[in-house]
Amino acid sequence: MSPNAYYNFLKDRKSNYNAQKQATFVCIKEIYHEQNGGIGYRNMCIFLKRKGFSYSKLTIHKYMNNELKLLSIVRRKKPGYVKGDVHKVFPNLLKQQFSAKAPNTVWCTDFTYMYLQNGNTRYNRSILDIYDRSIVATLNGKEITSQLAIDTLKLALTKVGKITNKIIIHSDQGRQYTSKDFTEFCDNNNLKQSMSKVGCPYDNAPIERYFNTFKNEFLNLFTFKTDEILNRAVYDFTYTWYNHVRPHSFNGGLTPFEARHSIKTF
Repeated sequence: MSPNAYYNFLKDRKSNYNAQKQATFVCIKEIYHEQNGGIGYRNMCIFLKRKGFSYSKLTIHKYMNNELKLLSIVRRKKPGYVKGDVHKVFPNLLKQQFSAKAPNTVWCTDFTYMYLQNGNTRYNRSILDIYDRSIVATLNGKEITSQLAIDTLKLALTKVGKITNKIIIHSDQGRQYTSKDFTEFCDNNNLKQSMSKVGCPYDNAPIERYFNTFKNEFLNLFTFKTDEILNRAVYDFTYTWYNHVRPHSFNGGLTPFEARHSIKTF
């Protein structure tokens, strides 16, 4: 090969590299802004792979943080509420072993707070299936009560249909879960309660992580004028985006829906 041919080869290779890099940058920006800045470099790798771009996490981290200055939006969590008087406390059956061999055998649940545009507080209660990290049921309310906890469980049970096994339902020791009404509802519906230690969020880590995602990628990015708007947005985020579109590291980059039904999209 002549010297001229060699140097022309190097120029072409560099030109192709730069063109590919710029195309990747365009795709990264589109995905980032479509998700309102709530997506980090790990999930960005998966979204890019779905579009035919294959890069390491280290490379995408460099592209996003150093070259494009696109940082995932993360907000500080608010401290949890103070535990009240209890009717009955149950042992921790999970002991931080967050895996299940089949769907609808172990569920985690918790509450989180939300605000309307006028400052009024609303609460969301969600139930997560340990098996694939899908949200089985989510429900909003004006008060953080045992009834909201029971209504969300009723919704979850109607979705899964008839169950023959006892489902473990893991929660913290909030009075909503230790109340007489809630414990009796569990006893009457083939649900076995399990509880975290007081003040130990790691005992309920999967649902804690979900609510972190819920806030960082959705709740804190928008304002909601009415309950109707808030409810519709929450249900769309949970049942459509989180369960069917968003990749989850626990599932090896698959969505909860894909993991449950053994579907691979990349």
